[in-house]
Amino acid sequence: MRRRRRALAAATPEAGAEAARRLPDDALPPIRVFAAYLPTGGEFDPGPLAQRLLALGAEQVLPRVPQEGSMQFVLAPPDCALEPDAAGQPAPAPGAPERRPDLVIAPLLAFDRFGGRLGQGGGHYDQALANLRRTGPVFVLGLAFAGQEVDRLDLEAHDQPLDAVLTEAGYRRLPQA
Repeated sequence: MRRRRRALAAATPEAGAEAARRLPDDALPPIRVFAAYLPTGGEFDPGPLAQRLLALGAEQVLPRVPQEGSMQFVLAPPDCALEPDAAGQPAPAPGAPERRPDLVIAPLLAFDRFGGRLGQGGGHYDQALANLRRTGPVFVLGLAFAGQEVDRLDLEAHDQPLDAVLTEAGYRRLPQA
């Protein structure tokens, strides 16, 4: 799936901008704070979608994996300094204020039509989403290339479902089976 994602990224460099254009204005619930991510390894670029949400007045946070504990979502103004977190990913420096997102834009390796999401395998997003869902509603939007869809994922009990997926081909709400 990683190879497929890298090939899709190379073949469709404007996919992020196309997906942001295809998101219907009324598709998402009201958003005050959204969590984006910095793409690596051919991940779908959330930048154009983040710019659209910032223009609507929403505040952006990025994930940060601390040395101990669950992934956090921390304030990330567009010009903030980044450094590797405990997972080796660029993130705002320790001490950046945490914010609870209303919307989490989630990267993935594969998704299915039932809301299944296959992540990178570390479980960071699943644990963070479970924690968020215990404290209130959060809308989880998978951001992917259309070619990352599979028939059905074999999920485990801790895997957190997507509410919707946005690709360069369009937006789709997903039932959680």
